[in-house]
Amino acid sequence: NHVTFSPDGLLIASAGFDNHVKPWNARDARFITTLRGHVGAVYQTAFSADSRLLVSASKDTTLKAWDVGMGKLKTDLPGHKDEVFAVDWSPDGLRVGSGGKDKQ
Repeated sequence: NHVTFSPDGLLIASAGFDNHVKPWNARDARFITTLRGHVGAVYQTAFSADSRLLVSASKDTTLKAWDVGMGKLKTDLPGHKDEVFAVDWSPDGLRVGSGGKDKQ
């Protein structure tokens, strides 16, 4: 569905219709792990400026922030009432912006 490189160039994250986010090693394309937690298709992902966090946007109305090094969910970011199509970090890495079907 979507792929993005981490700012440090070490990882690629893929988002899929299988409800999962998958980080990959950008140097050798080696699969690392599956980040599970969404219950709907994942439309987009974005890395924080320091490459330590990854946020994902999903059909399930949530955003999820993942600790990339630990391969675990850090926090759920609720707030949308419908599918979340787009997400990105602010350049300073302090905020996440998102947009969805609910026009929020």
